[in-house]
Amino acid sequence: MASPRLGTYCCPTRDAATQLVLSFQPRAFHALCLGSGACSVALGLLQLLPRRRPAGPGSPAAPPASPRAPASVRILRAAAACDLLGCLGILFRSAVWLGFPDLVENISSVNGTDVWPAVYCVGSAMWIELLYSACFWWLFCYAVDAYLVVRRSAGQSTVVLYHIMAWGLATLLCVEGVIMLYYPSVSRCERDLEHAIPHYVTTYLPLLLVLVANPVLFQKTVTAVASLLKGRQGIYTENERRMGATIKIRFFKIMLVFIICWLPNIINESLLFYLELQPDVSGSSLKPVRNAAKTTWFIMGILNPAQGFLLSLAFYGWTGCSLDSQCPRKEIQWESVTTSAAEQTSLSPEGSRKCPPSGKVARVGGHNSDEALSMLSEGKPCLPRQVNCGVPGHAGRPLSNQGGDVVWDRCHHTYGSYGR
Repeated sequence: MASPRLGTYCCPTRDAATQLVLSFQPRAFHALCLGSGACSVALGLLQLLPRRRPAGPGSPAAPPASPRAPASVRILRAAAACDLLGCLGILFRSAVWLGFPDLVENISSVNGTDVWPAVYCVGSAMWIELLYSACFWWLFCYAVDAYLVVRRSAGQSTVVLYHIMAWGLATLLCVEGVIMLYYPSVSRCERDLEHAIPHYVTTYLPLLLVLVANPVLFQKTVTAVASLLKGRQGIYTENERRMGATIKIRFFKIMLVFIICWLPNIINESLLFYLELQPDVSGSSLKPVRNAAKTTWFIMGILNPAQGFLLSLAFYGWTGCSLDSQCPRKEIQWESVTTSAAEQTSLSPEGSRKCPPSGKVARVGGHNSDEALSMLSEGKPCLPRQVNCGVPGHAGRPLSNQGGDVVWDRCHHTYGSYGR
């Protein structure tokens, strides 16, 4: 679980609220964190396993690998890597807590000469905070990139800015919060609440940013997608509505997972902050608040490590049910159109006449409009529709259909995966 209380616990002069939650059934709590983290890592890695394709003349051909992944793919990979490493930090902290109780007991020693308890406590707390903070920044960059792609403002140079924002701000905030918390030293931390507030602010700032800014950016992206879909053909049919709904549902799933995983942290921190303001934390009138804080603390131990796996479900759905071709992985078709595919032709019902292009394909931040829409909707473009492209008797028909991937002619600009 990721909480600034992990860092506060390293101080021998920790506050009563931190002592309340971290001393409540610690072995059961860390066993819960260990089990949740292990399940999340195992299921998340199962999601990433390559699917085995049956060999044979009738087997579908593997799609060609893109020479360079688009920005959004790299953003998702960076967010997944940060989440995985952060979850491994939780696993390490919980495993040491359960396996070396003597080491944990020495954390509370003010005059202890052994530095390893402090190294373990501060190092694991900083590792978890830094990696999850970077994950939050990457999720924010994903929302920004989705909006810029649709608004035709994204490019390769923005990826460098995303790296600077995610890693730079995460490192800066983490270091600043830790320096303020452990001043003048770990063994002599200040006990007053004002001394620890910067540490809490730097921890929760990126989390609150995702909770507040991402829904706004996603809503603006959905609105821009609707305009983009209307601009492609000048009409807004059921297919365009379905495409817009797919993108909207995907953004909704992302935010739903994030809120479920991290809302208990905000509730728990609010309860503990309220307890810190009270003169006597153990008062009988505060028993419901203490119970609520303990309950949300255990909920955090379950949901925080599970974020990576749940986000993979929001992005891709469940893809690890089988290691054969019966359960193909839903890859996001970030670059679903190639130049050669756009230059292919189709036959009309009346003869072998080429269907001329109906116009230029709109470019969106280095991608055409269909690539941008496919990128936002898990590689699911709008359903095929029969559109006349100017050749008498011609209706849009597929150029190829291999392995469930339909590439449609350029008459109605629908490319990519269909029938998933």
